[in-house]
Amino acid sequence: MNREQHRLEAVKRFKELDLDPGITQDLNNIVNLAAQICNAPVAIITLLDDEKQWFKVAIGTDVTDTPREISFCNYTLDHEDVLIVPDLSADERYNTNPLVTNDPNVRFYAGARLNTNDGYGIGSLCVVDFKTRTLDDHQKNSLKVLSKQVINLMELNWNLQQLAKQNNEIKKHQQVLEESELKLKAIFDSSNDIHILVNKDLEVLAFNTSATKYINQIYKCEILPGDSIFDYFDPKIKNQMVKYFAIAFAGKIIKHEWLLRAGTPFECWREIKLVPIKNNAGEVIGVAINSSDITKRKQQEKQINVQNEALTRIAIIQSHELRRPVASLLGIMNLMRMEEIDFGYFNMMELTVNELDEKIRIIVEDSERTINNHLAIVA
Repeated sequence: MNREQHRLEAVKRFKELDLDPGITQDLNNIVNLAAQICNAPVAIITLLDDEKQWFKVAIGTDVTDTPREISFCNYTLDHEDVLIVPDLSADERYNTNPLVTNDPNVRFYAGARLNTNDGYGIGSLCVVDFKTRTLDDHQKNSLKVLSKQVINLMELNWNLQQLAKQNNEIKKHQQVLEESELKLKAIFDSSNDIHILVNKDLEVLAFNTSATKYINQIYKCEILPGDSIFDYFDPKIKNQMVKYFAIAFAGKIIKHEWLLRAGTPFECWREIKLVPIKNNAGEVIGVAINSSDITKRKQQEKQINVQNEALTRIAIIQSHELRRPVASLLGIMNLMRMEEIDFGYFNMMELTVNELDEKIRIIVEDSERTINNHLAIVA
């Protein structure tokens, strides 16, 4: 059953095959040649599936198919050699066949099996006549040779179509890849950050537009594939970068912030990140260098720190310098009360001093909250 299923799949493959015009002409020539060599009025290339016998190419008949149960080629599939039936009406396999007993009253049949390259019999090259007769050795051998040419041409046609389909798929795949690469390159080159890819020898493999501009601005030269990445690092951080690359090639991501080229027109803060690049086997084959300019962020952090220091100093002044004289006044008022020193404005003075003390306390608490909020923002 498995073999028959595979045979039917092969038949389907060739039955649905859209023959190339050149191949069709060649098959027509073979059918004509078979008819001429065998002196037969009808020659056919047939394919047999589980239900029908299909006429792929034919001469001498307008029939395109027949039910398989009345097919002459049914028995051809069981023969390695050419099957020759001189008188169909005298052969018990065919003598009740309606094609023999009724119109068109076929009498002679000879068929050579079509064998695919993988060994499945899918049909035949056959000749038919309406009178009893036979084939000589030359005709028989010619029919067998021509049957091999038929399957070769059909296999060639199928392989060419499969190759064309594969080429189309490859082209589509390449187009998708090219479009993806263009999109990635657009994103890659539109980034303001510097991106450089290096191999295990720390040679430049790829870089984006920002890297090209930065290196041209700093070093007055053009970065090229194959350059050593250390040609484009600040000498002051080179030794540290050697250690970081070793860690990255060991498989770990490294991130560090540096002040570069301090005291020059190109002074800036940059965050440099090293990301290991792995192949499908999980081996690190390179490192991606991502460098971001964080100068503005550092300046903002510095400004916030200065503001926090100023607020802290204000809070200290408020809590100590301002409260000290108020505390002294409160102490004096208490002494005056203990010594029962009274005068007309005593109560008013006491109320004013207490109110001033409360105001200072509120200011100090508000300052402390402001400082804490600033610290939380920085954090």
